[in-house]
Amino acid sequence: MQANRLTIAQLRDQLAAGEVTSVELTRACLARIAATNDKINSFITVCETEALAAAEAADQRLAAGDAAPLTGIPLALKDIFNCIDVRTTCGSKILANYISPYDATAVAKLREQGAVILGKLNMDEFAMGSSNENSAAGSVKNPWDLQRVPGGSSGGSAAAIAAGQAFATLGTDTGGSIRQPASHCGVVGLKPTYGRVSRYGVIAYASSLDQVGPLASNVEDCALLLGAVAGYDPADSTSVDISVPDYLATLKAGVQGKKIGLPKEYFLDGLDADVKRAVDAAIETYRLLGAEIVEVSLPHTDYAVACYYLIATAEASSNLARYDGVRYGVRKDNGEGLIGMYQQTRAAGFGDEVKRRIMLGTYALSSGYYDAYYLKAQKVRTLIRQDFLDAFKQVDFLLTPVAPTPAFKIGEMVDDPLQMYLSDIFTISANLAGTCGISVPCGHSSAGLPIGLQLLGKPFAEGEILQAAWAFENATDFGGKLAPL
Repeated sequence: MQANRLTIAQLRDQLAAGEVTSVELTRACLARIAATNDKINSFITVCETEALAAAEAADQRLAAGDAAPLTGIPLALKDIFNCIDVRTTCGSKILANYISPYDATAVAKLREQGAVILGKLNMDEFAMGSSNENSAAGSVKNPWDLQRVPGGSSGGSAAAIAAGQAFATLGTDTGGSIRQPASHCGVVGLKPTYGRVSRYGVIAYASSLDQVGPLASNVEDCALLLGAVAGYDPADSTSVDISVPDYLATLKAGVQGKKIGLPKEYFLDGLDADVKRAVDAAIETYRLLGAEIVEVSLPHTDYAVACYYLIATAEASSNLARYDGVRYGVRKDNGEGLIGMYQQTRAAGFGDEVKRRIMLGTYALSSGYYDAYYLKAQKVRTLIRQDFLDAFKQVDFLLTPVAPTPAFKIGEMVDDPLQMYLSDIFTISANLAGTCGISVPCGHSSAGLPIGLQLLGKPFAEGEILQAAWAFENATDFGGKLAPL
């Protein structure tokens, strides 16, 4: 199990030197999954046979001197990525039997590099949730405290790293779904700029907001994984055709002389005391590292939650229309005609939160309400994006909390959806603005729960926020720790 504490960079050195094989690493991860998954429920599907075969192929590639940066490294995927000949459920009953005929572009890129895919990770159904309690496969438990949520919707992706089940994972972030679980589980999670990583082959929730990103135990591994999956893809019409920098080459540049903005709207009186203490301490660390701290304003922040839950639900309503028992989905049909079959299929296939968001989105798009709700939300979104662009004229990047509180108890907010939605208040604006953000561990609560720090960068400035995150990580001792399972 000791191997699961190592970074990918360290593993690459050991693999190259022949001190360990990919098969050994893969068996160690599979053993860890077998020993812990009944506690945390992070994996929906474990691909043991396929993973061991890929590990053997990776060892042959290593022996031949044909290794890429991820060759032989065991990784895992949120169950929203299509993987050829592997079940892809998206955490939903309606896709319980869906076997993908192709790989998502991000998955294909990992395979090209020789990475070993361990399996598919639990998630909120169709990525709709902030706690990973909305999964047909059951709730994921936070490895730091099994009575608490891991965050969502990429809860399985964060929990698997914290529990030592995989060395890194891929998730998706529509309103904070990488950064929030990374914060709650004490790992690093990065949401790239919209268009930086291909969404082809990723099951859609809200197409103008979804973005693929990495989670890992440390910043360097996150940078490595981002470099592996980023880049232009003609199969994704929203993919942006600009070059991908070498994130590792500039990772250790430091923050001396950088200007860090503190949005005054993000430091509210209602912020949890432990979160405030940890973030305030992080600000002082950056001062000691030579950064200049500047207060800035994002004046339309108060409208972000309402704006997000109009746009996201409207797009979800449209995207999920295809799950009708004809084109996609497990069909339920009691012989009551076409409309009856649609109703039975969707009623049985979707969970409560997905149904709630479909109804909200359908209402916002309906005749007579489109202009009042959806169109107005898009106008507000433009204002929110402009707030960020104006702030980035003054500073290099922004520093904020990731979430208002540490991980809350399972079941605590199930009956209060609005309160659950408000837990995304610090993360959703980056998705609306289409810019990049990262969560890096910055402390622990009085109950020993991880707390994350969020750094938000200019569009396509992932390299800069990775540098800032690396500088903080190496000046402190909060990251790279396994949860005490």
